[in-house]
Amino acid sequence: MPGIDDLVAIDVHTHPQTEEFIAAMGQRHSQMSAHFGRERPVVSFAEQADQYRDRRMMAVIVNSDSETTSGIKGAPNDLLGKAQQDHPDVFLAFAGIDPWKGEAAVAEIRRMHAEYGIKGVGELNPSRQKFLANDRRFFPIWEACAELGLVVMFHSGFPGAGAGTPGGGGYRLENARPVPYIDDVAAEFPELNIISAHPAWPWHLENLAMVWHKSNVYLDLSGWAPKYLPPEVVRYADSLISDRVLFGSDWPVMSADRWMAEFDELELKEESRRKILLDNARKLFRL
Repeated sequence: MPGIDDLVAIDVHTHPQTEEFIAAMGQRHSQMSAHFGRERPVVSFAEQADQYRDRRMMAVIVNSDSETTSGIKGAPNDLLGKAQQDHPDVFLAFAGIDPWKGEAAVAEIRRMHAEYGIKGVGELNPSRQKFLANDRRFFPIWEACAELGLVVMFHSGFPGAGAGTPGGGGYRLENARPVPYIDDVAAEFPELNIISAHPAWPWHLENLAMVWHKSNVYLDLSGWAPKYLPPEVVRYADSLISDRVLFGSDWPVMSADRWMAEFDELELKEESRRKILLDNARKLFRL
């Protein structure tokens, strides 16, 4: 079992593919498989842990609850908490919450932190969950996360889910715009660490500006093959925001192996490369 100092990377963005999670996704699972042109087979937490352990990597496992807006509650958060307990050398668990549940969402965050020591909350998806992060009705959630030292992950930019379908599956693109929505939260809660998940195309320049401007906001590169990353993202990741860019694969959308192979082809300083793959996540999660 590798120790923390033996790691080569921390993948900050993976989606569990156990039977429970696939069943909870319903039709969204098949739609996502079709959109990305690959099947998403069942993978147990033990199997996923072995995959990452063999590669000397850790992985953040995320969850989602959009019961209020879509009727899809998602799998129980306890499954992620137990996976972290069973494989503490690999997994960092996030709790999925429905922001519209208000006090119940805050209670779930506190419960998961007390029982399992979760590391964060998310992935919150403003497009699917039909909320705006800077709506003050949701501020008690961000306040609780800041109090507990939890990282909050917001999906930003274009969503693969719903793409190419009539009405886009009801997803609202504007809700996932980094500025002003995530930016306002970062400004109101400077003690809260935030991950803006994905490069945020077509608002990737806004995303870069936000990350550069606010040191409590990180950008993960998940959901994009590195060879297709906008050149501005690569340039800033190698310079002005190299301290706050994170490796994320969006597994199983993309395997860590493919992501790493393409990432190796990017022209980056070795210092930037190590920060993105490992050092920035270690700092963020205090590992």
